[in-house]
Order: sequence, then C-alpha cells, then structure tokens
Amino acid sequence: MAKVYFRPIDSYQRTSDIAAAVPVLLERLVAEEAIVLASRVPLKVHFGERGNHTFIAPANFAGLIEWLRGQGIDSCFIETGAVYSGSRMRAADHRALAAEHGFTALPVVIADGERGEAFAEVTIAQKHFQTCKIAREFVGLPQMIVLSHFKGHTLAGFGGALKHLAMGCASRGGKLAQHIDARPFIIPFVCRRCGACVRQCPVNAIRVDGMLPRISHRRCIGCAACLAVCPHRAILVNVFKINLASTFQEKMAEYALAAHRQTRGLYVTFAFNLTGNCDCIGKPMTPIARDLGVLASSDPVAIDQACHDLVDRQEGRTVFGGRHILAYAEAIGLGSRRYDLVTI
Repeated sequence: MAKVYFRPIDSYQRTSDIAAAVPVLLERLVAEEAIVLASRVPLKVHFGERGNHTFIAPANFAGLIEWLRGQGIDSCFIETGAVYSGSRMRAADHRALAAEHGFTALPVVIADGERGEAFAEVTIAQKHFQTCKIAREFVGLPQMIVLSHFKGHTLAGFGGALKHLAMGCASRGGKLAQHIDARPFIIPFVCRRCGACVRQCPVNAIRVDGMLPRISHRRCIGCAACLAVCPHRAILVNVFKINLASTFQEKMAEYALAAHRQTRGLYVTFAFNLTGNCDCIGKPMTPIARDLGVLASSDPVAIDQACHDLVDRQEGRTVFGGRHILAYAEAIGLGSRRYDLVTI
C-alpha cells in the first residue's frame, strides 16, 4: 500500500504556509522510504497559459528550491511545449512566458527542443502503444520532482500527477498521439511552399514542390514538428478523430507509465484553485471546489486517488470525473489506488 503525505491548508492565499509545507512533506517521504536524492533534481512544472490566473504560481515553490539548495542539489524548471499554437508552442516563446509568470528562480529547460522535435521512443508494449515519444531531456533522467496542480479537465476528467506525467513529459508528437488518431495535413490554399516544414521533417514525409503540398501518412511518424515550424499555420490535424474519453485516459496512463519508468519521480500535488478545466486555458476561471492542501508521494496513482477522495469528502459530492485512468494505470503496474494517508 502506498503512502500519501498530506498537509491541510484551507486557502491558496496562504502562500508562505504552502511554500513551507512542501519541504516538510518531502523530508518525511524521503526519510520513510529511504530515498536517496540525486545531485541534480529538476522540477517538473506547468508555467500556465497566458491569460490564466489559477495555475500554481512559483512563489509556492520557494521553500522547495531553498531546501534543495541547502542540500547542494542542482535544479531547474523543466517543461515541454504545447501541441497547439500559442505562447507555449515554441521554446523561445515558452521561456519568455515562464519569465513573465515569475519562474525566474531557476533555469528553464524545454525538454522537447525548440519546436517539439527532440524525443526518444520509450518501449512499454501496452494495449494502445508499443512505444511512446517522450521528450528527450526526460529519458534516462535519474530523478525529478513532479509539481502538479489538481483540477478538472474537459476530456480527462481531472488533471493531476498522471496527466502531468503523460502530457507534460511527452514530445509534441506524443501529445498528438494521445489526443487523436490522425496525422497532420497541409491546407493547400494556405500553404505558401516556403519549405520550412520540409526542412524540419525528420523522415522526409513532406513535399511542397508538386501540384499539391502534402504529407505522406505512410512515412509520417506523428512527431508534429511541422505543426510548430509552419509560419503560415497551414498544417492542421483532423479534429474529427478525437478519442473517446476512456480511450484518451488509457492512452494517457500508458504515456505516464513511459515517463515514470524514465526517472524515479517524487510527486507533490497542490490541491488549490480547483477549477473545472486545466491551466492550458488562457482565461480566468472560477474554482468549483474549496482549497484543500498539499500532498506528496512516490506513487502517482495513489496521490491522484487521494486527491479525488479528499476533495469529494470535503465537498460531500463527486467533483471531478476521470477515475477510469486510475483503474487502468493500476492495472498496467503504474501504481496503486490503495493508500495510507498520513496527515502532517
């Protein structure tokens, strides 16, 4: 049975209490599970989309950063690019947004390269994926601390440690593979035949010199680098092939498994600003449940299950969906839904 350590804090406005709670929880986790910290431990974060005000702000990580420095541990903020166009699609813009949102205490690393092209295939041999496209900087990483924001999500039901692993550690092509079954395609009347996508494609799947510009779906590996590099937004994906929610959750669980296997993760989840949708939404959102506190565990399934249970117990109702991913993640060996909650 996994252990989940919990510090109740009833308001996101109590920033100093939140920041102080994180090292306390991690110290207990590290001591009780005899975890040896690596000399370099990146912090997996989400910088929030421009216009979003409910992402977990970096002031809440100040205690953790100081704790790591006190032990002589090097760190950085690490994240991947978004699959859609916007301020997080290209690494340079993403780093600028991170600075704009206050993530300046540590260096910022965009793990899948400048345009989402840097990844490695990680073998998992599961129902939906034989291999997963994991951002290159995560592959072989000895350890990281995954700082997740627990909240809702339209398709996944909720976002927490599992989603942060699955989407947050996947390259652009990996995100695409989880969301949809289609490959990118070129809109001929928008394409200006500049050749940017041709130069970026790692498998020579794109031609713009014929009668119609096109992407060979036989050759395409779904890395989606062309989607990011096109300056005219002439490359799209078929949005009519969106997965059913259960399939999407299973694919996320498999990607979370691939990411989890690459590094011995420590999971810290912030159950504040419990909005109905994720931090990728670039507009203000109103929380739909009360603030809860901070949790820590070495098991991503257990910490997500504990968040669900605590929120539902506090609100007296089922607040978020998405429990299928928890059952499926447990079934493929990613973690356990059974846990022992230790309140600190």
